[in-house]
Amino acid sequence: MGCVLPYNTLIHKGLMTNTAYQIWETFKAELIVEPTDDMKEALASSIRVISSIIHRDGVLDQEPLFIHIADELNEIADDVEAL
Repeated sequence: MGCVLPYNTLIHKGLMTNTAYQIWETFKAELIVEPTDDMKEALASSIRVISSIIHRDGVLDQEPLFIHIADELNEIADDVEAL
């Protein structure tokens, strides 16, 4: 039997995927050339850099919210690549 995710996890994942879609669509709207998978990967990499900067700046021990935000940015980056 496969893994069954809790309902709230499925809702959260759906929101993250929707956010990734909105980011990708906004990115594409600004392009003057046809979007490619390479561009999608580059956008996801850029999002991951933002997450890394949040992790690197050393405020995470005092601000758990930043850990959460950085983790969500990584999820969004994964979802952008998966679109």
